[in-house]
Amino acid sequence: MTEIVAADIGGTHARFAIAEVEGGRVVGLGKPITLKAAEFASLQTAWAAFGERIGRPLPAAAGIAVASPITGDVIRMTNNPWIIRPSLIPDRLGVDSHVLINDFGAVGHAVAQASDDELVHLCGPSIPLPVEGMTTICGPGTGLGVGAVLKRRGGYHVIETEGGHMDYAPLDGIEDAILQRLRRTFTRVSAERICSGPGIVAIYEMLAEIEGRPVHRLDDKAIWAEALDGSDPLALAALDRFCLALGAVAGDLALAQGGKGVVIAGGLGLRLKDKLLRSGFEGRFIAKGRFQAMMATIPVKLITHPQPGLFGAAAAFAQRFS
Repeated sequence: MTEIVAADIGGTHARFAIAEVEGGRVVGLGKPITLKAAEFASLQTAWAAFGERIGRPLPAAAGIAVASPITGDVIRMTNNPWIIRPSLIPDRLGVDSHVLINDFGAVGHAVAQASDDELVHLCGPSIPLPVEGMTTICGPGTGLGVGAVLKRRGGYHVIETEGGHMDYAPLDGIEDAILQRLRRTFTRVSAERICSGPGIVAIYEMLAEIEGRPVHRLDDKAIWAEALDGSDPLALAALDRFCLALGAVAGDLALAQGGKGVVIAGGLGLRLKDKLLRSGFEGRFIAKGRFQAMMATIPVKLITHPQPGLFGAAAAFAQRFS
């Protein structure tokens, strides 16, 4: 068994934990420590602070997930001023072996290694995810993460994509209006502009405009809070619309990728678990014309692991080194 540092570096928070890996899998994940990225100058200083918090030397091995594409030798993160230079990681962090992976790639590894009790059934047949073939992953959060896991002969391969940036396709008059509203700001409207945390703002404001109400400029956090606690009927209507759009996009992704199973991930996805189960998500997911019967055979799950980024970063290391 090998001990490693698992790290999940986002725009707002940097999360760390000690993980144990063996035989290509994660066998243990310690208590996570969450640090505010804005309070640290770099990954290196946050790394050192994690070691101080747990009061012990850190293992010389690491699985690191970063909220940025992993390209070139200078990684500039969105919403985080840190600059990460992959070639300097061994020296700066004192590790002999490591994996550096995109944050949604880490989610893919988490899905691949999640236990059945960490996958809640949303719709479709109540059967496990396929043991072979493609599983589509869709994660609404600050953006819309999209990836896939291809399983073959007892192993798996994670496929990272930027599928959240595909064009958004409205399916009724209200969605046409939402698209037109967004086009006032963006020439091209991607699925991420609607199926992400900030996307609910455009939905909410368009619904207010349709009803002739004053458009109150609320941020997405306020709208989500009112939608989830049911205190604002308009926010609740925006949430219903969001679930419809997410179902349609998830179905499109499964069609494009050949997904035999679908997993909804992301922090927002987990918060919406109960709402998705009682929404029009399933109807929109299967509403694919001549392929409706096929779509109805696809199991759709929600991953409930509390730290999929950390777990997935450790799983990526385990797959490569243990």
